[in-house]
Amino acid sequence: MVADAPSTAVERTAIKKISVRLVPFVALMFFVNYLDRTAVSFAEPNGMGEDLALTAAQFGFASGIFFLGYIVLEVPSNMALHRYGARRWLARIMVTWGIVSLLFTWVNSSGELYTLRFLLGVAEAGFFPGAILFLSQWVPSRHRTKILGLFYLAQPLTTVIGAPLAGWLIGHHGLFGLEGWRVMFLFVSLPAILLGVVAWFYLIDKPADAKWLTPAERDWLTNELAAENAHKTGNEGKHAKGDLKTALSSGRVWVLALVYFGFVYGLYALAFFLPTIISGFQEQYDTTFSVMDKAWITAIPYLPAAIVLFFWTRHATRHGTRTWHVAGPAVVGGLSIPLALYMGSPAATVAVITVTACSIFAALPVFWSVPSRFLTGAAAAAGIALINTMGNVAGFASSYVTGWLKDWTGAYYAPLYLVGFFMLLSAVLMVWLSARGHTAEPASGAEHQQMETVR
Repeated sequence: MVADAPSTAVERTAIKKISVRLVPFVALMFFVNYLDRTAVSFAEPNGMGEDLALTAAQFGFASGIFFLGYIVLEVPSNMALHRYGARRWLARIMVTWGIVSLLFTWVNSSGELYTLRFLLGVAEAGFFPGAILFLSQWVPSRHRTKILGLFYLAQPLTTVIGAPLAGWLIGHHGLFGLEGWRVMFLFVSLPAILLGVVAWFYLIDKPADAKWLTPAERDWLTNELAAENAHKTGNEGKHAKGDLKTALSSGRVWVLALVYFGFVYGLYALAFFLPTIISGFQEQYDTTFSVMDKAWITAIPYLPAAIVLFFWTRHATRHGTRTWHVAGPAVVGGLSIPLALYMGSPAATVAVITVTACSIFAALPVFWSVPSRFLTGAAAAAGIALINTMGNVAGFASSYVTGWLKDWTGAYYAPLYLVGFFMLLSAVLMVWLSARGHTAEPASGAEHQQMETVR
């Protein structure tokens, strides 16, 4: 792995402007995106499950079928983003999913819930890999972990802020004649539509068109990214450029997809079932929680996760991204999640789950800096979408299998052991990739030019 090139004043100001002007807005889009897709987890234990007569398996299927809809159009969506530009495509995605999410306000049966969850996945298809691709195209490799870390903060903070917000909205039972969980769906959906309209005018497809950068900053970014892409193309050959066929034939892409599968399996097992597990504390430990109590308890693991994510990605940026930045958290998460089953109190259980959440969120933004080290152009769009597709398969599997195993066994022991297994598998695969030399950072544009001079 190469060392970072010394930064210049132009480099520092360019990266700072991107960090301040671009990343927070895309992170806000991700915040709303994740809130809308997980809102069902707050609704189920707070009236929706009873009103629609859902079993744990039915709720798991409703949670997971979202990912089947997402998978159907994910790769084509990312290829369309590459062709038409992020500004238009991400804005279109947001408005579409906002409209579908709004319809959950009036769902009346499990069948309608399944249909809308599937359509929500179709509407959201391509947003997350598109956002990753978009941000990766704005900064050189050595800054990518930091930028993706700032972007990824939106995901744990969605629960930190979103869980109490959902609880507060659910508490407005009777507003407009609606049950509390329906009020929540109504008000968490509208921001997506508004942000989509704003994104059409606010986002810019590439650094060369950014008027808020100085000419020197635009030139530096354009030249640095071009040199880095040229270096990747020269060293990686067909793996750097190509199309969907190229991504599908890359063994490295498929192994990374399996690594991501393990992390996302754990992420959504927690996201969709943690509120239900917390509701179960009332019977398990003979205690009582209000709606807001449950919302705040749900949020507890995610604030430390956001803090760990921030400092973990900072460490990876300053000292160079290493395999253990991904594999280490996978091991900690894989070993900690089954321990939650054996804690003797709600506080101890949530404490162990917090360790698992910290592990997952520490690894994810570092992981996403890896594919763009060897992919560029259409191959990057297809490869990143393919990796995220496997994540969506994990999202469906974890949601449905967790609910099914809970109904079958009567407890969460088997589902959480399975989470631990998949996270440990991710660690093993990441170490295997590293041993084969498949996770090294490319040289920066400046370093590439120095090497060419030496030659």
